[in-house]
Amino acid sequence: MTKPADSVPPRILIVDDDAGQRSLLTTFLERNGHRPLVADSGEAALKLLAAAQVSMMISDVRMPGMTGLETLRHARQLHPQLPVLLVTAYADIREAVGAMRDGAVNYLSKPIDLDELLRTVEHITGTHATAGSPRDELPLPANVVAVSPLMRAVFHDAALIAPSESRVLITGESGVGKEVLADAIHGWSPRAKGPLVKVNCAAIPETLLESELFGHEKGAFTGAHQTRTGRFEEADGGTIFLDEISEMSPQLQAKLLRVTQEGRFRRVGSGKELQTNARILAATNRNLEALIKEGRFREDLFYRLAVVELGVPPLRERREDILPLATHFIAQFGSDKTRFAPAVIERLERCAWPGNVRELRNAMERAALLSRGAVVLPEHLPTRVRATEGAIPSNTNDAQRLEEIERDAILAALKRHDYNRTETARTLAISRRALTYKIQRLRELGFPVDAPVA
Repeated sequence: MTKPADSVPPRILIVDDDAGQRSLLTTFLERNGHRPLVADSGEAALKLLAAAQVSMMISDVRMPGMTGLETLRHARQLHPQLPVLLVTAYADIREAVGAMRDGAVNYLSKPIDLDELLRTVEHITGTHATAGSPRDELPLPANVVAVSPLMRAVFHDAALIAPSESRVLITGESGVGKEVLADAIHGWSPRAKGPLVKVNCAAIPETLLESELFGHEKGAFTGAHQTRTGRFEEADGGTIFLDEISEMSPQLQAKLLRVTQEGRFRRVGSGKELQTNARILAATNRNLEALIKEGRFREDLFYRLAVVELGVPPLRERREDILPLATHFIAQFGSDKTRFAPAVIERLERCAWPGNVRELRNAMERAALLSRGAVVLPEHLPTRVRATEGAIPSNTNDAQRLEEIERDAILAALKRHDYNRTETARTLAISRRALTYKIQRLRELGFPVDAPVA
């Protein structure tokens, strides 16, 4: 049901020891017409429940002191009918499902899918979002080209989370534009006037990366002729972007975990603790959850970094962006008057672009040089692009059949995973944002993409 226009928005208690997670959920719920109330522990939550009326509680499972499951049980004693939504890491899902017997309404997997969160809150409280879309409020940065609904949805999410203090994990193949997205998040955030410090963890030798991040004292190691300020110090009051985070050694991961938890660190060779107030954005082209299972990436660090995860889809999944991006790049390297021959347009749109936007940019730089700013012809394209054949089904029936296969696979995976989009996306090996967009289209066509209401 929909709440009356003049009713008081529901008050939702958020329980989480992670300030970034609390900030994200508070900002998100406020923007969608709810009244958040926050507690940084289970003990604090119970005090608030004893003094205030709330419509539902959203609680993390893993917290120091009283856990989310213990908080749930005590909350039930105060308010037997209180709806509770648990937020849990995949390793805790079995416990969360067991907690359903203790009265939890539902659970969400980390990193949180904001669309799924909003749908769950609306269903529980009987409300609908009233806020406007950040995508309509914030224009895209001047250097960003995003025409496809899928890519615009990614920037919609980025605009939504930018005002919060939450840490963000940006995932996607090499060359898709993860750094561009990080730039946008920083530019839209209250920290925009502060520094944006970027570190490519894969480009710095392991022995030097700790010094790069945290700095060092004079004489800390051979070659340390003077004290050096680290990147976390430089990013204080602003944002630090850690690219290729998967390449960090386990020892350094442990030190980064402490920074995410407490904002504290030590320079190499120093016993003095320093404090930083830097918002962390991280990026990777690797599957961190697979690395966790292999013992190569810390699970606790993953969930600290991925308060929210934004997946940037590959160029082959957002073909509407190919020609606008190509036009943008050719104007950048050539001139605004440079044109594409029809055969070039066909090849650009049919190419799979395994190197994504970076590969397209390089191809346009080459084309601008060879065409001398006039008409770009097929011979001006790289050999692999020139020889592209069959990247897109040319027959209408083939394309329709491909859509049917994709539709059936999505519907079957949703049902198999009890309509949990996080698990469904993992099974289908696509980003949650891509899955969300596909689900929206299937819902409009009347297909059963939502869990049956009991």
